Amino acid sequence: MTNPLVTLTSVSPSLVLDIRYATNDNFLGKQIYSLPAAFLRRSVAQRLHRVQEELMHRGLGLKIWDAYRPLSVQQALWQVVPDSRYVADPLKGSMHNRGAAVDVTLVDLQGHELSMPTGFDDFTERAHLSYQPSDLISLTNRQILTDVMSKYGFQPLTTEWWHFDDPEASSCPLESISFEDLLKQEQLLQSLGV
Repeated sequence: MTNPLVTLTSVSPSLVLDIRYATNDNFLGKQIYSLPAAFLRRSVAQRLHRVQEELMHRGLGLKIWDAYRPLSVQQALWQVVPDSRYVADPLKGSMHNRGAAVDVTLVDLQGHELSMPTGFDDFTERAHLSYQPSDLISLTNRQILTDVMSKYGFQPLTTEWWHFDDPEASSCPLESISFEDLLKQEQLLQSLGV
């Protein structure tokens, strides 16, 4: 297994996690993840760690809202929002289902979110990168996030300022592995020194 799914915090422990789909605080209004965990392909997690290191030198950091998403969850999201501008059609799959996408925002070193044009999973034009908020602080923060993520090879989604894909992992397979099974798999790989 050359590029397994790993927990983000095993690669970058200083990341702040706020896994919204493991709570009721999401657009579905219900918990759909069994655990508040974030997984990415190892290569993607390592790239994200480099982003985190640069941000920390600036007195900032990343908060993770979502990362790997099982294909079964993608189907549930599509049933509520069947709009490919915001939710990938599960027949095609998402970069989230490949462990190659992450939903993030900026935080200060105390973990407090910085002002952005919208909150997470806002399915309006205010979430688009082309939207020009009147609030210069939100605009600046969004630009910092986009610039640093892009510097390390992540591509932003034009309709969601918080969503970034790692195109180098786009050939990874679609997955529907449960978080529990991923944790077991990671423990096994660690015990084998892989």
